[in-house]
Amino acid sequence: MAEESTPTVSDETLSPVGRFSLTARILAVNILPLALLGGGLFYIDSYRNQLIDERFKLARIEAQITAEALAGATRERQEALLVQIGKEQGMRLRMFDAEGQLWADSFALDEPAFEFDDISDDTWDQQFARWMDRTVDAIVSSEPVTDFVEPEGQTADAWPELIAAREEAVSQINLYDWVDGTPVITAAAPVGLNGATLLTVRNAVDITATVRSARSTLVTAVLLVLFASAMLSLYLARTIVTPLRQLSRAAVKVRQGRERDVEVPRLPERNDEIGLLARAVSDMTGTLRQRIDAVDSFAADVAHEIKNPLASLRSAVESLPKVTDPDTRRELEQIANHDVRRIDRLVTEISDASRIDAEMSRATREVIDMADLVRAIAGNREYRAENRNHRIELNTVGFAAKVVGVGARLERVVENLFDNAVSFSPPEAPIEVTIDNDGNCVMLTVCDSGPGIPEASREKVFQRFHSVRPEREDFGNHSGLGLAIARAIAEAHDGSLIAEARPDGKQGACLKLTLPAA
Repeated sequence: MAEESTPTVSDETLSPVGRFSLTARILAVNILPLALLGGGLFYIDSYRNQLIDERFKLARIEAQITAEALAGATRERQEALLVQIGKEQGMRLRMFDAEGQLWADSFALDEPAFEFDDISDDTWDQQFARWMDRTVDAIVSSEPVTDFVEPEGQTADAWPELIAAREEAVSQINLYDWVDGTPVITAAAPVGLNGATLLTVRNAVDITATVRSARSTLVTAVLLVLFASAMLSLYLARTIVTPLRQLSRAAVKVRQGRERDVEVPRLPERNDEIGLLARAVSDMTGTLRQRIDAVDSFAADVAHEIKNPLASLRSAVESLPKVTDPDTRRELEQIANHDVRRIDRLVTEISDASRIDAEMSRATREVIDMADLVRAIAGNREYRAENRNHRIELNTVGFAAKVVGVGARLERVVENLFDNAVSFSPPEAPIEVTIDNDGNCVMLTVCDSGPGIPEASREKVFQRFHSVRPEREDFGNHSGLGLAIARAIAEAHDGSLIAEARPDGKQGACLKLTLPAA
């Protein structure tokens, strides 16, 4: 019997609308936090640079405005301005005379407007913040900044920015780094035209505080994303592991054979790789069961078919020594010879039937003209007198009937169809053969004038060992495998073989072979 086809899984289910593959989901879950962290770090570094650039502009403007205010003012007024501006802006202002000597210092004139942080008594969170600053600077490859060190000599020549301001007569800005990681911005500007200079120093702790606050927000967001990523990863792992465990348990049961009807989950609700795997395993299991059932059934049929001629042969052989009548001995010898030929025929047919799949997978296919093949087979049968005075009438329709296949196997199909038609056709009735090609398929139809095949039995004739022969034929001359082998070969060529009534309404049967056109 032809095996029922098992639904196959299409590759199109890999990318359905609204679904993502496991690969995409795993990458998204794991890359998202890293992408957020990396992007945030570079953004915060850019943000810090923008703040420093803005503060540079402000320091330049402040130095220039203060220098203009100091120019021409009395000493008392200059000292008052240094103290006032230093307190209001949180800066240290120093004024040097034309000889570069320190003339006035806002920190000496009044209480300091700010103090540098002493890191020796920092708490653990401040130490961690400085470590984070250094780590981020290393990650984003920030340019190194010179450490701020207060010069021992209180002269203008100890400050590079003052030297440049005196030589170029324009304000100068420099960036330094205090030991706690906060930026120190200095600005130098000439005061008046007599060579005096002004130096401002600001510890921009607000920039560091702002950047650290933004970084804390980023770290909090990353931690939340990491938590969500971990939860999603666990969920994703569960969506992968759970069905795989189900498939594994089902596969173990199938392998052990403990349960005949083990239900392999198909997971129809999943259109990802897991669902594809589940349906593939389910289809494979169903196909294996069909193959096993077919093998079991075939083995049982083989045993049954061989047992009958063996029993007859055994009876004839056991009876020969006991029989003295020459005629009876001759009949027993004929029976034994007949049974030996029948067994030989059965073994040959069974061997061919069991080798079809393996041979078809290894055979080299070629383009074959079915009309030429049928003519050659008909001529050879006529020469060997295998048609029993039945004339084979060939009619070709449509395009050239060319297919891609294994010539020896297709020849076997045509031979079996002719054998079947000759067996059932009345004496001297023609065998009508039609070959049609509609551009997609080549149809070979062999019609006889025999009793026909009832509609309810048209599938049974393709079952293995199903043999209903005409009364005029000797018993045992056919194995019942001819049409089963022919259908197997047709299906191995991606074609089909069916039985149907004659299209002209006359008595008889038609066997129709359909193959893809070349």
